[in-house]
Amino acid sequence: MPFEPIQPEKISQSVVRQIEQLILRGILKPGERLPSERELSERLGVSRPSLREALAELQVSGLLVSHAGSGVFVGNVLGSAFSDTLVRLFSNHDEAVFDYIAFRRDMEGLAAERAATLGSDTDLKVVDTIFKKMETAHSKRNPTEEAGLDADFHLSIIEASHNVIMLHMMRSMYQLLREGVFYNRQIMFKQRTTRDALLDQHRAINDALQARDAAGARAAVEAHLGFVEDALWGQDKADRNEAIAQKRLDHEVRR
Repeated sequence: MPFEPIQPEKISQSVVRQIEQLILRGILKPGERLPSERELSERLGVSRPSLREALAELQVSGLLVSHAGSGVFVGNVLGSAFSDTLVRLFSNHDEAVFDYIAFRRDMEGLAAERAATLGSDTDLKVVDTIFKKMETAHSKRNPTEEAGLDADFHLSIIEASHNVIMLHMMRSMYQLLREGVFYNRQIMFKQRTTRDALLDQHRAINDALQARDAAGARAAVEAHLGFVEDALWGQDKADRNEAIAQKRLDHEVRR
């Protein structure tokens, strides 16, 4: 008969599996510091030697890194989905910007639809909490803070969709956005009318999610990213017109 005796699992392996799951599900994020050895052993209910054995194994695998005097951190498990050469190519060509937005519209629309149906009440509470922070930042007219919360808001929806492949892929792409590879989000949040429109769009997304309206959530995300695309087209056109006007001015000054 194809049966084998069940082998008891070492305590350290149970710790490894739990930390792996937390990283896989995006609960522990790249660069996040783990609690101290004493606190973590108490939380997990394991001895320090078992914990050290587990942490050592996770460090060998690259999931955790240790910094002397600072503690143990989640490793940079995201990396980049693209080579440095391709990233530079993206940053130099507008075509990549608009393909990036189209890709986000498809992926995030699906994520919002999934979040509305599969997300737990706690998942949706996280989304709502971040949106309330966006409202506060908006009232303070802080474009840098708003731009950061914008990314957090969208990623919280992807997290609520409970698809780990989508989560890690989109986190990697959002990191490129944070680094300004595709476009400078802060410019959009500096314009009052655009800022107001963006907040209203995020409110529509949040409202649909809280109501668990899957179709409405997807439509709200798609409308929001369509607005972003139109705004970038408009900014690009304005920049080109300004460049032409500057050349005319320079020509008149030299005459």
